[in-house]
Amino acid sequence: MMVLAFAGLPSNAYMSQEATTFYQQACTLEYQHNYEAAAEKLVQALKLTGDDAMLYTKLAGLYTELGRYDEALEIYEKVAKLRPNDAFIFISMGNIYQTKGDYKQALSAYENALKIFPEYKYNYLNIANVQYQLGEYKAGIVNYQKFLSAYPNHKEARENLANSLLAAGDAKNAADVYAQILAKNPNDFKYYANYGQALFKIQAYDKSVEMLEKAVSIDPENTANHVSLALAYQELEKDELALAQYDVVFKQAPKLHSLRLDYANLLADMGKNEQAIEQYKIYTENFPDDVRGFKNLAILYEREKKYDLAIAEFTKAIAKDNEDLSLKKEIANCYHIQKDYANALKYYDEILAADSKDLQIKTNKAIALHGLNRYEEAISLYEDILNWDDSKLIKDNLLTALIAQGNLDLKASNFSNATKHFEKAVELGAKDSEAYFGLARSYRACKMNDKASQYYEEAINMSPDNQLYSEEYADFIASTQNKEVASNIEVTDDMEIPAVVVAAEEVSKEDAALDAQRNKDLIAIADESFKIKKYDDAIRNYQAALKINPSDEVTLLKIGNTYKVQNDMTNAVDFYKKAIFVNPSYADGWFNLGLVYAGNNDISGCKECFKRVISIDSKYAYAYFALALAFETENNKEEAVKNYQKFLEYNTDETQVAPVLEKIKKLS
Repeated sequence: MMVLAFAGLPSNAYMSQEATTFYQQACTLEYQHNYEAAAEKLVQALKLTGDDAMLYTKLAGLYTELGRYDEALEIYEKVAKLRPNDAFIFISMGNIYQTKGDYKQALSAYENALKIFPEYKYNYLNIANVQYQLGEYKAGIVNYQKFLSAYPNHKEARENLANSLLAAGDAKNAADVYAQILAKNPNDFKYYANYGQALFKIQAYDKSVEMLEKAVSIDPENTANHVSLALAYQELEKDELALAQYDVVFKQAPKLHSLRLDYANLLADMGKNEQAIEQYKIYTENFPDDVRGFKNLAILYEREKKYDLAIAEFTKAIAKDNEDLSLKKEIANCYHIQKDYANALKYYDEILAADSKDLQIKTNKAIALHGLNRYEEAISLYEDILNWDDSKLIKDNLLTALIAQGNLDLKASNFSNATKHFEKAVELGAKDSEAYFGLARSYRACKMNDKASQYYEEAINMSPDNQLYSEEYADFIASTQNKEVASNIEVTDDMEIPAVVVAAEEVSKEDAALDAQRNKDLIAIADESFKIKKYDDAIRNYQAALKINPSDEVTLLKIGNTYKVQNDMTNAVDFYKKAIFVNPSYADGWFNLGLVYAGNNDISGCKECFKRVISIDSKYAYAYFALALAFETENNKEEAVKNYQKFLEYNTDETQVAPVLEKIKKLS
């Protein structure tokens, strides 16, 4: 704040000798810092002269020095009426209002001064400082910049500009201004914390940590600096360092529960699940309206396969945000894994009502309907899905549903429907003898003996050890020889209705270790088959491993890779998509999917994938290389060069440097 002093007589002023004497005595007392006595002399002078702008101004200044702000303002109001074009009267009033913390009145006074005397650049600093206090950061930034255009070396104004930019959310420009201040005054820089926060917001985490570490060393008792440093370490995945900072924070501020969510996330990432659960619970108790606490706790329970607990937390989260489809997908998945298909179906329907094109949810819904023995609905949905996704899993499930519904039709003596379902199964290439056996029974019931005989034989050829097939076929032959054709086929419990092919099934605790080892062994066998180019064997063993751990994105990727080397891009894409579905942050899955799109000249699709890789892992060198190639294909030389340069920044293969530099040279 600028403090203005006023002294001297205006040329046109007139006072009596006695009043002049009082005025001169007041000036002497003011010089001696005896402001009370000086003010009394001016009051005496005013009694003799009446309204006198100069005496009022002098008296108001003394009252300001004495902290008698209301009296000073009252007198300045009188002066303003006597001198309405005196900008400095309004500036003095603004100074008092600013000192009192009445920033709105201060701003009004400074703006009045600006109207009168716009050339007075220092008033822009007054206005900007008050706007900063009022939270009018954007307006304040404009006025700081106007002031600095006249006084570029004014240190305080530049510091306040940086602080205003940070407060306004312009972290990039704030960081730039802090950098200028630090470069110019390295020994007198006091904004390491703010500079660190600005760098954090623009994701310059390494530099942010450097600044925040200095802030903490300067003021180790400042909890806010420890918080910022903990979050910066966490972003850099320096988990142990982040954990140490959180320990300091909670020792200094044990009730800082707003930080418990980030702390819990760190603990969960470090595998400290029990501690993470405890922190999530503290957070949700203190912030019951924040859905993130319940969601993250639920995801952690789901990861630990504590599905009932996960469902309870997802339910709380959905109650607070019923529009979040990701929550509904997670809770549906928990119900599905528990084979509670009815509840899973409820959420699948809600998701599809909001996004009818979600193919994965359609698939899950079909499986749930299948699991509930609602075969007709499942069949219809499977057939719809196959129009968009020629997936082996869907075909297999459709076949089992057709056979299951056919068997139900047989039990209900609805032979025409049974025939229809079994025929569809056979047309789809069913390798399950049950389809052929069912069709034989349907034809037998419909007295189509030639076809019945044909399909009995097919079933027996496919399953020669099945005694039921042989016995019934023998009975059928005997009946035709006796010209007695059965009009009804009894379907007993011996005829099994195929179960739904599900993506995952929880195993008991005592079997978990055996399953894990079996999974590992199958993958190892498949890897070896892949090496020696026995691709069919590799796929078979990878898929066997998936039955144990269906959400293993790495195995899904390996299957995709195996199809890719066989030039089966349709199945490759299918498995790459499954890999990123089970783990949307799986960078390798996105990268390999992008490569297939690139090979198919789908430039838009591959660019989207490579950009997704970079958003997950900013140091994934070959994603930049692939993205550069895509831009080069589009003749976008500028973006191609930019991405080749990013590749060189993160590349560790020295043999690639020279070729890429040559590409950059040609494109430039």
